[in-house]
Amino acid sequence: QEPPSDFTTEVEAGFQLNTGNTESTSFNSRIKMVYDTTNAKQEGTIKAYFASDDETTTSEKYDLQLQSNYKLNGGYIFGRGDFTWDKFGSYTKIATVSSGYGFDAISSSLTKLSLEVGPGFRYNKPNNVDDQTTDLPAEQDVILRTAVKFEQKLQEYTSLTADLTAEVGENNNTLALDTNYKNTLFQDWAFKIGVSVKY
Repeated sequence: QEPPSDFTTEVEAGFQLNTGNTESTSFNSRIKMVYDTTNAKQEGTIKAYFASDDETTTSEKYDLQLQSNYKLNGGYIFGRGDFTWDKFGSYTKIATVSSGYGFDAISSSLTKLSLEVGPGFRYNKPNNVDDQTTDLPAEQDVILRTAVKFEQKLQEYTSLTADLTAEVGENNNTLALDTNYKNTLFQDWAFKIGVSVKY
């Protein structure tokens, strides 16, 4: 049993290799760091995804999420930044900054439910189509961001988490769901299966 610490880190990695008639590889990784003290909480997440076939790279995407919470009685004020670089996506660059108020609707040893709401600003850089020679103009939008963060401890070594985020803007609306199931195998090693969907 290690002594308690305000700093925690999670490192995840996945790899797939197909050979034979079809040659393809894919790799994904995620690093999450949390520094939680009495008055504040700092959280950072880095995600990377890469895929290729026997001829070319088919996917290359990087995500960076940063959030800082200042704790109040019964809630917290947060500032957040979400940044995405996607070489093959509809938008090659997405930057969203937001701030607002959040509170823990449920906070027990087994169940945690947090709600967040606040205004923000989003910058989207569209991906040019093949026959275009000039860059498409970037989209800029004032948004309202709402988020629901749920965590349920099923057993001593098993947990289920789900994060649902909605961004409403004049030009574009997005809805993102990130849910996963984690089972600790031994010491600091765990098996995890997750689904991430963005509409």
